[in-house]
Amino acid sequence: MLLLKALVKQGQIIATTLLRLVWHRTTLNLDDIACIEEAMPSSPAIPVEVPKPQKLNLDEFIATALSATPAELHPFFQSFSDLHTRKLWHQLTLKLYEFFDHPLSRPYRVDVFERFVRDFESKLNQLKLVEMGTKVSKEIDNPQTQLVFLNSILLRIDAETSQEAYVLLLANIAYAKLVYGDLEGTKTDMDTAWKTLDRLEGVDTAVNASYYKVAADYYKARIFENAKAEYAPYYKHSLLYLACVDVATDLTAEERLLRAHDLGISAFLGDTIYNFGELLMHPILDALDNTQYDWIKKLLFTFNEGNIGKFEALAPLFPQEPILEENYPFLRQKICLMALIESVFKRNANDRTMSFQTIAEETRLPVDEVEHLVMKALSLKLIRGSLDQVDQKARITWVQPRVLSRTQIGELATRLGGWIEKMGNVEERIAAQVTATA
Repeated sequence: MLLLKALVKQGQIIATTLLRLVWHRTTLNLDDIACIEEAMPSSPAIPVEVPKPQKLNLDEFIATALSATPAELHPFFQSFSDLHTRKLWHQLTLKLYEFFDHPLSRPYRVDVFERFVRDFESKLNQLKLVEMGTKVSKEIDNPQTQLVFLNSILLRIDAETSQEAYVLLLANIAYAKLVYGDLEGTKTDMDTAWKTLDRLEGVDTAVNASYYKVAADYYKARIFENAKAEYAPYYKHSLLYLACVDVATDLTAEERLLRAHDLGISAFLGDTIYNFGELLMHPILDALDNTQYDWIKKLLFTFNEGNIGKFEALAPLFPQEPILEENYPFLRQKICLMALIESVFKRNANDRTMSFQTIAEETRLPVDEVEHLVMKALSLKLIRGSLDQVDQKARITWVQPRVLSRTQIGELATRLGGWIEKMGNVEERIAAQVTATA
């Protein structure tokens, strides 16, 4: 009971503070901020009933809106009045979406949501409500004020009956905390969101995109803070995020360039990433063309090919990315491993016993370093097999499955064509023998 009372009190403080936002938006003063910090839940709040704002006076709201907004927006408010009066909530939701997407609506979005939508939000689809709320929240410049706004919605969402809406809202709260610099709070909300998201099926694309975006940017922030080298998690979540959006329309040119750049760096430095095929076939890489980072795209293809000669030719450009220059020994070992993988992959299944001398030539390493390289590949589970130290041979029985580039698919098709031809010859010989003995 005491916990419930405390949570209700938190909701009342937040709701009271939000109601101080008037038609022409104002920022919260220092006293408000202090009050919010005390009320702000450190982890996702338990949904409790929050006092509603003052009951909407529709005629007064519409009259004020028409006098305070540009003429281009007036048809929206006239539609709002008509649809609200007729209780056509679905049609009203669609009209609100149009309004919030209109460029001229930006200065008025927060107030329309707080003074108008709040009155009938319980009658709306909760996922649509949260989508509108998160869009509106982006007009709040202060991250802490934005957190207050989003948490106030969280207190009004039923996490059990509206799970997708709950996840979407938590992901946006986590992102606001990330912008505010609260990495611990971001991770807490991410983990809570994932527990729900992981058990859902047929999830709306926007929900997945929201989660994977904050997860990717969280791991990027961890990298920049040197807390831990989270290159592989960033790479994984960033690609998942891109799979949920339309790169051409949902990202700006600047966002595409930055995302492509960061994915490239993570691919190079991720200690578990040895297959770049999925990234190389993604249109996000086109953002690097004809920019100062176009050499990064060339380097990605170089790694995927395991081409040490091209790697050495591009190495003089590493000072343009100090983090690559600092990690040159690791990159050198990685390109050697990639060369080994590519060499094994190109061989037929019955021709994968390789001498140390052959591997040394393929990887441009001294023969006495080959054994260590093969052991490293075995430990990373890039290959399976055994080492014969006496005969100085490596017997490879398996190579890690890969997402193939178009060039590699072409090579595989050629090999498959050769195999089909051999099978055809065998069939002809067997047919001739069967005919002769018949």
